[in-house]
Amino acid sequence: MTPGARTQAAIELLDAIVAAARDQGPAADTLIARYFAGRRYAGSKDRRAVRELVYAAIRRAGERPVSGRAAMIGLAEGDPALTATFDGGVHAPLPIEPGEAAAPAGAAPGWLVNRLQESGLDAGEMAALVGRAPLDVRVNTLRTSFNEVRSALPDALPLPHAPGGLRLPAGTNVEQLAAWRDGAIEVQDEGSQIVSSAAKVGASMNVVDLCAGAGGKSLALAAAMNDRAEILACDIDRSRLSRLAPRAARAGVSIIETRLLDPGREAAALADWQDRADVVLVDAPCSGTGTWRRNPEARWRLTPERLDRLAATQRILVNIAATLVRPGGAMVYVVCSLLDAEGAGQVDAFLTRHRGWCAEPLALPAGRPHSAGLRLTPAHDGTDGFFVARLVRPC
Repeated sequence: MTPGARTQAAIELLDAIVAAARDQGPAADTLIARYFAGRRYAGSKDRRAVRELVYAAIRRAGERPVSGRAAMIGLAEGDPALTATFDGGVHAPLPIEPGEAAAPAGAAPGWLVNRLQESGLDAGEMAALVGRAPLDVRVNTLRTSFNEVRSALPDALPLPHAPGGLRLPAGTNVEQLAAWRDGAIEVQDEGSQIVSSAAKVGASMNVVDLCAGAGGKSLALAAAMNDRAEILACDIDRSRLSRLAPRAARAGVSIIETRLLDPGREAAALADWQDRADVVLVDAPCSGTGTWRRNPEARWRLTPERLDRLAATQRILVNIAATLVRPGGAMVYVVCSLLDAEGAGQVDAFLTRHRGWCAEPLALPAGRPHSAGLRLTPAHDGTDGFFVARLVRPC
């Protein structure tokens, strides 16, 4: 592909991504994979170059662009080489007209910038939310030791804060590594590893992972428990939860029981766990503002209405979780969001509704105190963004 053809391909992909963000369609990665599946002539260098253009344009544009062309024209501002590819040649985009609209640069849509500012994030913190994310893995001590994996992966570096993790070179195909096939490593961001440790689980505990998804944190907890006692991993998404069993088998984990929940009937389905759990992890569904480094187009999908719906779901989940915690036990509330409406505000409201519960101070290897919990951010900690709080039920 010529440079102009690469730019045109990026414009076509951005058009599809903008439309999908508007209509809640497929994710950018899915659309990119589909695009190149039907264009076998594009070599690996072409695919990589187009992908980099697409994501650079997405990261730059805070508001959802009016078109892929507007997004690329914005990216071309101040880049003569990219501007030159708009030459009207075969398979290349038409020249940029004087005064033609360009997508403005920004960290997020205006309403979200306001919410992030209200939650205590400055411009530097917001800019880091759409930077590039590293590739982190957690060493699975049920299969091997940290030193053995480090020896097998000489290009990996120890994580700055999570003692059981490694950072792999960008672009590593993890699933092609023998360490992954043997269950010695699991892909998990350093921040996720750190907030999982807030559960403080031990080998004799009964634990509930209320929003387990595909089970990344359940597997981390099982390793910390030395695969003893019991973990109940729940979710309402059958597809995501079904991925946990094969992952557990590969990791050598046997203590996880999965339970599919019906929305609105969770409490009844969990009646046998009432007042029983030593720890309930609530890794609640959220806006994902802390994971924009990995899914930057997600900020174009979020609306105030959707944020309100997510906050309502979070309130329901923490109330359900509270009924499962035994006297003296703990609920660990986690969101990969930096909006107070989903993090600090949810915890403050819970403590107001549930007299006697208290927030236990957290001493984690990264993060800063924020209200009743701790907050990790890409700018300060180099991790995805998280809010975590540990809430203790009175005896």
